[in-house]
Amino acid sequence: MKLVIQRVTHASVSVDGNIIGKIGKGYMVLIGIGRDDTEETVRKAADKMLKLRIFEDENGKTNLSLDQVGGGLLLISQFTLLADCSKNRPGFSTAAPPDVAEKLYDCFVEYCKTRTEVVEKGEFGADMKVDFVNDGPVTIILDSATIN
Repeated sequence: MKLVIQRVTHASVSVDGNIIGKIGKGYMVLIGIGRDDTEETVRKAADKMLKLRIFEDENGKTNLSLDQVGGGLLLISQFTLLADCSKNRPGFSTAAPPDVAEKLYDCFVEYCKTRTEVVEKGEFGADMKVDFVNDGPVTIILDSATIN
């Protein structure tokens, strides 16, 4: 599982011109689910993401977590994060099959809802347009293979 976490001032996701998810301050997270990922992988990755202290405190130090600043989550499924670019045409054989990925994406969303107040999401498998302002900019990449 790979997560691309972007600290944002606001973010939204649209399908067919209609906004289906929107947050203010928080994280816009792109989620790539791999063949070997499980519900345990999902929980570990979500826990790590939610513990990250990447918001500034009163002294300008990145020392506060999402919950400490009352931030929201916008969670977007994106299998292309698992692209193998060893050739000019990317391959996606390490991505989970769509039915498995959708189940684990939904699991990720539901688990996050038990841990933080504002959780919005995209539409799995849809052609989405994501609009956001990266704050900082701050972008963190989490790979489940390196989460302990």
